[in-house]
Amino acid sequence: MGMAAPIYYTADMVRAMPDDGNRYEAWHQVLVKRLTFELEHYLRRNPVGEVLTAPADISWGRDVLVQPDVFVVDPDEARTLDWSRMRTLLLVAEVLSPSTSKGDRFLKRLRYREAGVPLYWIVDGDAHSVEAWTPADDFPRVEDERLAWHPAGAREPFTLELVELFRPL
Repeated sequence: MGMAAPIYYTADMVRAMPDDGNRYEAWHQVLVKRLTFELEHYLRRNPVGEVLTAPADISWGRDVLVQPDVFVVDPDEARTLDWSRMRTLLLVAEVLSPSTSKGDRFLKRLRYREAGVPLYWIVDGDAHSVEAWTPADDFPRVEDERLAWHPAGAREPFTLELVELFRPL
């Protein structure tokens, strides 16, 4: 007869469990929250898209499925509330973490390029910098002072000082 599973878990018991492949990094979560908040504030004044966060199933084909950390989708597609119809991403931001760094910098970057995502930010919370990629880029523009984005139809550009994004808690 096997041992019964406990009905409760202490914090130490949870920390001792094997890695399940999911991310639980607090700094990652803080940066996603801050970036989402700033984009939401901007898009209220410039309603050219809707900001959403993972988990999200974005697909451009049978064998392509991504879950961007933060992204802005076409407003008409967002109104459907149907992931399969959200295909026009105006901006994507991935926040690096140890478990996702390689995929965000290589595989996801290529997927977003192939899909024609106009701007892709790779947010490096440890380096306090952001790689900015467009589909035409062979190399990123590394931002260490501020982010800027001026989507079509917006009255003003979005700007975010990186000192504010990366401020300590």
